[in-house]
Amino acid sequence: MISIAVLGLGNFGTALARIWSLHGNRVCGWTVEEEVFASIRETGVNAKYLPDVVLPGAEVTMDLGVALDGAEVVVLALPSHVILEVVDDIGTILADRQILLDLAKGLAPGERLVSEAIKEKLGAAGCASPLAVMTGPTIAREVAAGVLTTALVASEELSIARTLAQRLSTDTLKLRFANDPLGVELWGAFKNVIALACGVCDGLGGENGAGGDNLKAAVFTAGFREACRLLQAMGAQPETALSPAGVGDLFVTATSPHGRNRRTGELLGSGKPLDEALGSTVMVSEGVRATRMFAARAAAEGLPAPFVTGVLELLDGAVTAPDCVQALLQIDA
Repeated sequence: MISIAVLGLGNFGTALARIWSLHGNRVCGWTVEEEVFASIRETGVNAKYLPDVVLPGAEVTMDLGVALDGAEVVVLALPSHVILEVVDDIGTILADRQILLDLAKGLAPGERLVSEAIKEKLGAAGCASPLAVMTGPTIAREVAAGVLTTALVASEELSIARTLAQRLSTDTLKLRFANDPLGVELWGAFKNVIALACGVCDGLGGENGAGGDNLKAAVFTAGFREACRLLQAMGAQPETALSPAGVGDLFVTATSPHGRNRRTGELLGSGKPLDEALGSTVMVSEGVRATRMFAARAAAEGLPAPFVTGVLELLDGAVTAPDCVQALLQIDA
């Protein structure tokens, strides 16, 4: 048994709180949303995010101090655009023995990797709590339903990653461990660039159109090939490419009909301009920011990134969607 604080009770935080509670752990969830707090406390269900999922035994609070009290692991199940505000709030009250586990995928404000920004915040607060990241193909509803799922926990201290993977794994959530948090986050961001491009193929249309699954597979392959080369040059360990955090998460993000980055690409492929495509999605499309970040980093480090450049040209309206995918397929030809 382990004591876990889950900060953020959206889809994924709620799903994890459920399976960890079912596994016999003490789980306390924290939320700033009064309707979520009231729903879970009164009915045991998060009616806003996962209305069909019961949270047996999970505690809920709107007080950060209560959530952190006695927790061995503090899980940051928060969107990337708000996570740093919460880190500011907890940085001075975390105990050194409490391990932070970041689930945020994408980029923090300022186009930085989330873990880079978190470490800066913790350092400024004089907090020595160890930090790990977890990512993989983890669709929240499937996790909550008990669908067998794999993910990767990574920390600069391998012993921390190993301990978390062992203690947070359940019968249905199988966690692996690694000491490549940088690579995990780079893949977590780059996968969204590839998902945009794969969505463009869907937007072009199949059969009578210019798109289809064959084209999407070819674009997926071109993007994966560039990611393997580019991210390793940026510091990722090569093994991470073939882990749940690499090709595993990429596959789900680029092919799932529910992915917001793939959906944004689909709208671009159908001919919509970027501002209209972004306005049509309920959640933020991280792939747009990631494309610009990787283009800037590659240029600054003198690294060739033709796949990223090709997607960026589409985002900037410099090329049409059909011309974009044609260019992507000419890479390394």
